[in-house]
Amino acid sequence: MRKQKGFSLIELLIVVAIILIIAAIAIPNLLRSRIAANEASAVGSIRTINTAEVTYASTYPDVGFAVLASLGGAGGTSANAGLLDSVLASGTKSGYSFVVANLSSTVPVTTYTVNGDPLNSQTGQRHFFSDQSGVIRYNTSAAATGSDNPLQ
Repeated sequence: MRKQKGFSLIELLIVVAIILIIAAIAIPNLLRSRIAANEASAVGSIRTINTAEVTYASTYPDVGFAVLASLGGAGGTSANAGLLDSVLASGTKSGYSFVVANLSSTVPVTTYTVNGDPLNSQTGQRHFFSDQSGVIRYNTSAAATGSDNPLQ
């Protein structure tokens, strides 16, 4: 009889089973880590938007606060202030959608709100809100408002 080199079918099946067990344990943790990273990025983005709004309002006092699109751009004008990068100014970043609304109908605009909502349940679990006060609030079940809990 000739001696064969290599692995038997049983040995290969055992290795594949072990790999599948490890993957079943690791993948949910990876998804939770991604959601946590997206939420942290969303909070940072809202802080950046708050800072950009204050800078915009002090640079253009006759205009006041601005919508999200005006905070981006090349810079130098009130319509393209260049305070945000193009990704965030487009309204979508790291699995979250951002919307800035001006609540004042008078000029200069004295109030604004910013909402950050996950695009789906795989990109985030919490919805975020802030306004001209700079306090970031969150809600786990619906779009966040000014009456929700602040981040600690």
